[in-house]
Amino acid sequence: MIRLGSAAGYPFDGPRLLAGWTPPPRPGVYAILYQPDSAARPGRYAVIYAGHSENLAGERFPFRHPAAACWIRRAGDRWKVYVASFEVPGGGLGHREQIVRELVACYRPGCNSERFDPAWKGHWIGDYSAPTTGPVARRGPDGA
Repeated sequence: MIRLGSAAGYPFDGPRLLAGWTPPPRPGVYAILYQPDSAARPGRYAVIYAGHSENLAGERFPFRHPAAACWIRRAGDRWKVYVASFEVPGGGLGHREQIVRELVACYRPGCNSERFDPAWKGHWIGDYSAPTTGPVARRGPDGA
C-alpha cells in the first residue's frame, strides 16, 4: 500500500509493475509512478500521471493508454513504470474527479495535460478577519 494525496490521505494499492497488472473491472482512481533514483532511494516513487475511470479494465492498460508513451519516456523503460490504484468507497464520478484534481495539484505529474493550482486565494471568499477576544478566563474544577 502507498498513501497519496494531500496529507497522504488516500490508501492506494500498489505500487505494482504496470506491465504485469491486471486492472479490476471496477471504477477507481489510478496513479502512474516511477522510481527516479531506485539505487539511492529504494521504495521512493514519483507520480507521473493521475487518472480515473468508470472501469479500470477498460483503460487500455498497460501500454495502449493515450499517455503511455509519456510514462515510458519519463521512466526510461516500460519495465520501470508502476501503477497504484484506489477504489473509492462509494465514490461516484465527481468524487473520483476531485481526487485526481487533488493528486495533480499536489504532485504536478508531467504526463497530465491539465494543471490545478493548490494555492488558496483570499479573494475567493472576500476579506475576513477573525474576531479577537480578550484573555481566556480559566476556570477551576469547581467551575469558579
